[in-house]
Amino acid sequence: MASPMTVIEIRIELKKGVADPEGKNTMKTLESLGFQGISGVKTVKLFEVELDMSEAQAVEAGEEMCRKLLANPVIQNYRVTVR
Repeated sequence: MASPMTVIEIRIELKKGVADPEGKNTMKTLESLGFQGISGVKTVKLFEVELDMSEAQAVEAGEEMCRKLLANPVIQNYRVTVR
């Protein structure tokens, strides 16, 4: 019997207080284009990963991916969820 296919989402964002120049530049550009009422823009990375394993194993694998490659724990937080 084949393992179930599990899709996880890995969301990586900067920790509070860490500068986000890409978000700030995006906000300035949106304002220059006439968009009003923007109080902030934050950069977030989102990875969707398909894995041939159970949900629990997939979440564990996603967390290991973050620890080893995808996230910098000094300046970023991450969250792994099953879709």
